[in-house]
Amino acid sequence: MAALKLGLIVSPAIDQLAADELATEVGAALTERYPEVEWDLEVLTDPLAEPPVHLTELVSAARHLLLDADWDLAVAITELPLRAAHRTLLSHASRTHGVALVSLPALGVLRRRRRLYDVVAGTVGALVGDPERGRASQSAAARLGVERRLTELAGDVDDDGGAAYVARVISGNLRLLVGMVGANHPWRLVGRLWRAMLSAVAAVAFGLIQFEVWRIATSIGPLRLAIAALGSIVAASVTLIAGHHLWERAPDERVREQVTLFNLATTATVVFGITALYLFVFVASLLAALLLIEPSLFSKTLGRDMGAWDYVRLAWLLSTLGTIGGALGATLETDETVREAAYAYRPPSAGGRGGRCA
Repeated sequence: MAALKLGLIVSPAIDQLAADELATEVGAALTERYPEVEWDLEVLTDPLAEPPVHLTELVSAARHLLLDADWDLAVAITELPLRAAHRTLLSHASRTHGVALVSLPALGVLRRRRRLYDVVAGTVGALVGDPERGRASQSAAARLGVERRLTELAGDVDDDGGAAYVARVISGNLRLLVGMVGANHPWRLVGRLWRAMLSAVAAVAFGLIQFEVWRIATSIGPLRLAIAALGSIVAASVTLIAGHHLWERAPDERVREQVTLFNLATTATVVFGITALYLFVFVASLLAALLLIEPSLFSKTLGRDMGAWDYVRLAWLLSTLGTIGGALGATLETDETVREAAYAYRPPSAGGRGGRCA
């Protein structure tokens, strides 16, 4: 029985347990597809390159790891988006170099693990010349072709027109963006920025004891309150992104689309986080108003009978002020703290590799 060494290069965002499960599942799938081949799988955790990076540079980095480890084939699972000809790639398989790339965010967030197993097995099929059916009669010839090509590979990688599985343009781009935002874990943004949280609470506490704030809140309609709320979320998001240099510029025309995707994902993550902060502050403001402000005092200040809607409008305005205060507080955070909160970020290691994962 012939043996092929397959290296699985996984992103540091994938823990060791998940990587081992991936190797087991992929090994079982390949054994079923090519029963006459003995598959020797090895898992290596490596970020490949610091983004933004071009597709061919990722292939080159994976290729170097393949040669160093003496593998026959390599599949790299990356947190980076893969783009070619303005379209989203689920995977890219370079049969010439025996290397395939799989974009984790392009899988989306639903059934990601199952889809990952299937896509990795499919890219191995593409590398051995059998991307779809995986018939045993084809695998032996494909394996001989792969072994012959391995001796001819060059060290530097150019775009060789390898097999690329292209997602549908709209749904693929949307799934990619959702996957990138999901990888950023936007729900943790507020919890990690404690200075922003304290500033928001301080702004609410200050407004809660100001009679003029009560009068303003109860004198304006819901449309103006909604506009003010939206403006505060936008202002806070822009402040956070600009103040901590989260918006990136493309150093190279080849990676412009990748940088654009990074910026869209970062913007969506920050807006999601700021919106979560707004909702949290709104609930806290409403509870505080109901607990601390007596209806009689509220009515006396307003000069009329008050209702439950007045409490809601007060909490609404306090939330707007608190969100702005939270954004100002976030400017006191370090850039690294904000990046760790805003997206999957690896501080530079001793080897100089770092940056965002998604």
